[in-house]
Parts: sequence; structure tokens; C-alpha cells
Amino acid sequence: MAGSSALPLPGVLLLLVLLLLLPREGLQAAARPPLPSPAPAALRGSLPGLGARFGWRNLTCPACKALFVAIDLSVQLEMGVEHIRRLAVATCERLRLARPEVCQEIVGLFEHDLLTAWIRSILRPAEICGLLVGTDCGHWDIYSDWNVTLPDTPKPPVNPPRPPPPGAPSARILFLTDLHWDRGYLPGSDATCKDPLCCRGGVNSSSRDPRAGFWGSYSNCDLPLHTLENLLQHLSRGGPSGGGPFDLVYWTGDIPAHNVWEQSRGDQLEALRTVSALVQKHLGPLPVYPAVGNHESVPVNSFPPPFVPGNQSSAWLYDAMADAWAPWLPPDALETLRVGGFYTLPVLPGLRLVSLNMNFCSEANFWLLINATDPAGQLQWLVGVLQRAEEIGEKVHIIGHIPPAHCLRCWSWNYYRIINRFESTVAGQFFGHTHVDEFEMFYDEETLSRPVGIAFVAPSVTTFIALNPGYRVYEVDGPYPGGSFLVLDHETFILNLTEANTPGLRPEWRRLYGAREAYGLRTAFPSEWEQLLKRFEAEEPLFQRFWFLMYKGHPPREPCEAPCKAALLCALRTGRADDPQLCPTQAQALPFPQIQALWRGKRFC
Repeated sequence: MAGSSALPLPGVLLLLVLLLLLPREGLQAAARPPLPSPAPAALRGSLPGLGARFGWRNLTCPACKALFVAIDLSVQLEMGVEHIRRLAVATCERLRLARPEVCQEIVGLFEHDLLTAWIRSILRPAEICGLLVGTDCGHWDIYSDWNVTLPDTPKPPVNPPRPPPPGAPSARILFLTDLHWDRGYLPGSDATCKDPLCCRGGVNSSSRDPRAGFWGSYSNCDLPLHTLENLLQHLSRGGPSGGGPFDLVYWTGDIPAHNVWEQSRGDQLEALRTVSALVQKHLGPLPVYPAVGNHESVPVNSFPPPFVPGNQSSAWLYDAMADAWAPWLPPDALETLRVGGFYTLPVLPGLRLVSLNMNFCSEANFWLLINATDPAGQLQWLVGVLQRAEEIGEKVHIIGHIPPAHCLRCWSWNYYRIINRFESTVAGQFFGHTHVDEFEMFYDEETLSRPVGIAFVAPSVTTFIALNPGYRVYEVDGPYPGGSFLVLDHETFILNLTEANTPGLRPEWRRLYGAREAYGLRTAFPSEWEQLLKRFEAEEPLFQRFWFLMYKGHPPREPCEAPCKAALLCALRTGRADDPQLCPTQAQALPFPQIQALWRGKRFC
């Protein structure tokens, strides 16, 4: 993770998922007295020599196999759950994934749900190293292929998009994502620490160590509430001068902070209610349409499908969301929100919105070990919504938290099929999650060359990691009879923390750039973004400008050179997961597995 030696929390989750995956017979042995075993001590001593030195990203195949040989030995000796728990904590500490206290807390937090998911899953220990390290280390096939059913109705003829007529009305959509309010943020505290989240108290005696700024910090830190409120006050005044009022607000989740090792349901509900009330207070009568982020639940990324009953279900979260968002959503939208965290409703004349729960596509959602086939029936439901919209001539915007190419492969490929089938109906796709400013292209499935859509991925409000706070405004065509509701342009605004934290200066949210102006686009239609990707290949200054803007004006110190560029351009072309066919030029310069590894290593969440 850029700027930190600590393991990214999704990485902690992934390792702990694997550390705690017990065979069913291991749980039954827990009642028996444990037998002494040398395995944990031997394992702790041998892991560094086997290659596990700097965190899970460097875990080698021999180290992985040594780890699970020890687990298998523990099971054979009927060591039970407590023994495996100690092994997980010891390994977390040995790999320096976090402080010992954090290792203990996060194992305790995730253990119960992870074990429940494992008991009901089909994964076996022999498949684990293939899943964690790669197919060269072992075979795994737990996520079987599946297909949604598309309608028998033929796809309507495709008419290339045209610019709107002169004087046609347009709508301005405010887009907020990844706010990440940290209740423990303390200005003046250490901005660097050994935990995955800093700026939360404690001051090192060294005067050289950076301190948490009042408005935010360029470090592994989230935001204090007064920065979020300052943003909302700025937006309540119409945002940037001369921009005009907003018509709608899309808000794609991730409200709590990244201190996931110490969160409770009460913490998540307080964050949900506090920030939702703040949005309603400052944005007043504006219609706000939220989507569910991966950090809303506890443990993080834990979103069981609706068939998981009782206290382990997500009802506690969805019910609270329905209560908090009731001022913005009608009863039928609240009904599906309570069931599965997704909904649809008309938002403007001729425009329908679909809010997806992208946690049902997430590779970090360990509940999908039970069954990853269209969890909650959400994609089949989406097909039905789009079919009805097509029949009555509605256009549709889709919002969600996790972008499609970050999803499990089969989910992502099915979503890609749906966008292809309904390319004349889906006018816009809007996501967050990555914290940076990017996009994902969608091409026709027959040739993989004609652009049919684009998923815009907007930058975060939070600074995590080492970013300026930011937000996005989309200008879309319509509403008027025959309006396309396609994106005509978008603008990104930031709070420059260097200036804002300067004594005597007040925070000022400024326009960073407009897409058409910055990149010389005639329109913001998919074909123009496809041409822009080709220009990135040939025009190095233009690509480096994109790199600067992608990180909201505060890029990493390391420049994006040839391997980085190949990985990034491949990612921008790849609207569906794990498909080397979508970036053949980049794959010629760099093997596709290396492209994937490079880009995944830059993910923040």
C-alpha cells in the first residue's frame, strides 16, 4: 500500500479468511482436550526463510504450503478452534501484518462469521494456496461459471449517440463517494504509525514526524467530521461559483473509517446515521440516492446473501439504511433495500436509477464462499428492470460502490453481457471505491472493439491514502423528450490540503479540471474515451497529465513508467475482470498476470 509498511486491511482480511478456513471435522474436535504440537512454533520460525517477510503480498508458494501443512497437522491432531485461532494470531504477528493487539482484535472480530461461511462452503485446504498465491501453486475452482438469463426480445438497433441540439437542457449530478469519517481523528497527532490507519492520537517525540493537519493529512488517514461538514456547507451554497444548482445527488457509500479491526455494529450505525443526517441537513431538499459500500458492514466486506438468517444476516444494516434514507426513497425502493441492499426508482422524467449492492460481486466478501451464483438474484432483477425500461423508453443510470472490473470474474462477465444487451438503455454507470479518478471501458462482445459504454469511477472525499479530498459533478443530457441522459462532461473539485492547513488560511474547494477541456474531447461519449486511450499510448505528456489528475493533484512520488503505464491502460480498457483480450497491446509488452499484479498492488480499498 502506497505510503505505508502496514498491510492493507483487505489483505489482512484475505489472509485471515485463509487462516481460519477449517474443515468441518476440525470444529467437531474442539470439545476434546488439545494435544501438544510443535507445528505453530516451527511454522513461526520457518516462514521468513520460506519467503514470507514483508506481508501477505510477498507470501511465496512454499510459505503458503508450510502454513497449511501446519493447519492440516493441527486438524489431524484434533487441536480445535482455539489452536487455529492462536496460529492465525501468531502468523499475523510473524508476518508483521499489524501490531500484536490489532492481530488479536481482527482475528476475534472476523472469526465467527468466517467459520460459519467456511462450514457451509465447498472450499478445501488443497485449493487454498492456489487461491491465495496463484494457479502455479495449486488449483482452485470454487466459483463455478453461471449465466443470467437475458430476454428473448431481440436487441434493438443501435443508434450512435449524437450531441444534444443547441439550447437543450442538461442536468447537474453531484457525486460523492468514500467519505470515510474517522471519529478518532485528532489534529496534531502522528500522521505516520504502524497501524493501518493513523492520525488517531499519540505524538512521537521526533519533530521530523509529520502531524495530522486540521483539515486532513497526506498519509494513511481518513477525515474528521468538521472537514465533511465544511464540504457539505460548500455544496449547500451551490458548490463552485458559476456552476449552477445541482439536480440530483448520487452517493456511493463507504461512510465509516478504515479502523476495521476495532469496529462494532454500533460504530457502523452511528456513522451511518450521523453522516446521513449531516447530508440531509446541508443538502436540504435535493434528492439524494445512496448505494451500499463495502465498509458499511462489520466485519468489513461481510455481506451474507439474503438466505443467511438470524443475527448473522445483514438485516440490522439494511433496516437502519432504510430508516436513515427514508426521506429520499419511496416505499418500493425501501422494500428491496431492506431485502438485499439494492433498489430502483424514477429520478427525472425519462430517467430511472438503479442502485446496486456491489458487495455481492466482491472477491473480499467471504460469504460468497457458500454460493457466488448471482447472490440475492440481483443481476437477474437488473435484467428485468432494464427490460421494462427498454419497453417504455426509459433511460437508466446505474450506481454502485465497487467498479465492475474489480468484481469476481463470473459476476463481472455477466454484468458485461447485460450492459452489451441494453447498451441503448443504460445511459450512465457511476462507481467509486478505488479512491482515485479513473474509468472502465465496455466494448461489444462480438469484436471487443466498438465501445458501447463507460463506467466512470470517481475519486474519494477521503484522503486515504495521501490524497487531496475531492468530489465529482456530472453534466448529463436531459431531461426533455428524446433526451439521451448520457454524460456530456464531468468536473472534479478538490481541497488542497497544503493550502488548507496553512495557518491563517481557510479551506477552499476548487475546480481541479473538467474532462473535455483537460483532454480535448469533442464529447464525453464512449467513442471519445476510446480515442483518448489511443492518444495516451502515443502522447506521453497527455498520459502523465492523466496520472496527475487521477490522484487528485497529489500523485505518488514514484513516476508511472512503462510497466505502470501498461498496467493502467489495460485497467482502463477492462470493464470485465480477468480478460486479457481487452488489452492485447499492453499484454504484448507485459504478461497479463504481471499487469494484474501491478495494478492490484495500487488499490487502496
